Amino acid sequence: MIIMVNIILVPLWTAMAIQPNLLQAKGIQVLPPVNFTLTVTALAEVLLHWKPNPDQQQNYTVIYDVEIISPVQEMYDTKHTHSTRTVVLHDGFSAQIRTLLFYNSSKIGSEWVTEELPALAGDAETSVTNLFCIVYTASYNTPSLHCNWFAGKQAPTDTVYLLFYRYNNYTEQCPDYLQDKWQRNVGCRFSKTYIDPKQIGTLIIIHVNGSSKHAAIKPLEQLFNQDTIEKINPPRNVTISLEQNDTLVTWEKPISPLSKAWFCYEVIIHNLKTGTNQLSKSTSNDFKFRMDVTSRYSIQIRANRQYNEGFWSEWTDPLFIGEEQKKNQVGWVLILVTVTTCFITLFIAMACKMCHLWSRLFPPIPTPKNNLKDLFSAKDYEIRYNFSLAPHRECYTRARTYTSETETEVGSYIDDLGSYNEDLYCEVLEDSVI
Repeated sequence: MIIMVNIILVPLWTAMAIQPNLLQAKGIQVLPPVNFTLTVTALAEVLLHWKPNPDQQQNYTVIYDVEIISPVQEMYDTKHTHSTRTVVLHDGFSAQIRTLLFYNSSKIGSEWVTEELPALAGDAETSVTNLFCIVYTASYNTPSLHCNWFAGKQAPTDTVYLLFYRYNNYTEQCPDYLQDKWQRNVGCRFSKTYIDPKQIGTLIIIHVNGSSKHAAIKPLEQLFNQDTIEKINPPRNVTISLEQNDTLVTWEKPISPLSKAWFCYEVIIHNLKTGTNQLSKSTSNDFKFRMDVTSRYSIQIRANRQYNEGFWSEWTDPLFIGEEQKKNQVGWVLILVTVTTCFITLFIAMACKMCHLWSRLFPPIPTPKNNLKDLFSAKDYEIRYNFSLAPHRECYTRARTYTSETETEVGSYIDDLGSYNEDLYCEVLEDSVI
């Protein structure tokens, strides 16, 4: 195979070398373009412009071969004398062109003419890093743009970053920034933009420059495809119904001016009984699955573009079907009530112990050391003794036989009883004398 390629290439290179000689022999020249210039016309946009060589013969078909050397190599041809390219320019730009002349079904090229733009000025590692942007479409006509980045490693703490975005011919500076602990801008929010949600494949240009008293901040440019950074809205109006032995899940497309044919979906079905997940993809707006009647399921859906996939939407709120979850809910309620009751009981017991509330509510009942029966027996003995020893009207002083502790409880009662007995004793003596 290598030998055959070499055999084929030799005649081609020979022909390319012979053709200019034949043209020169006939007095035909292929001259390079003149006045080739590069002009920055917008953020990340450069205009290539040139003029045909005035000495080039006009009776031949001429086109121009264009090669972009940096930042990204690209080759194309054009009949025009100008060309516009959208590329990042912070590291510079270089291109070259030449004239292509058609002669006998062959293209003969002139010498190349090269031009370049220098890199944007700034100190190394001062430009932002990890630039990341997302487009949200809250409604049909108000897409928002959110960007975040990190400050450069060598960016001083007084660095002020400024962000600009360009969409087609419209350019706007960020009105609302997020800041880090050094008060440096590290995020941006455009609540409303000129981004057209109906456009497909349009570039969004982000340009971030900066300033500092201690360093020259190098700008950074980055290109984003509108489709790949758009975060789709979740599907709407999700419903679940039973269809014979299957469960049918239906939904509507996300809020978007695009038709439903542009979207694809992921459906996740979680079995709450077994803890397993089933993830399925769908390009339609419905999905069927066979469920276990003894289990309960939660179902969620998210959306994305079917072509030029960007960021998946958020999952929809879960919808539940089946009976297992109800039993679990009853169990959780019982557990919650039990735990709450135990906690309240423990709290009351601790409060009573700390405040001595129990002893105040239920004080101990004191127990007398002598029985009332012994007390009355001693009193009766005293009365009889007095009857036998005193046959006259003289009331003797009684000796109290109860203790001092018992006196506190029943003293008043015994005093009354003693007084009554002494009176009775005196009356009896008087009667006996008479």
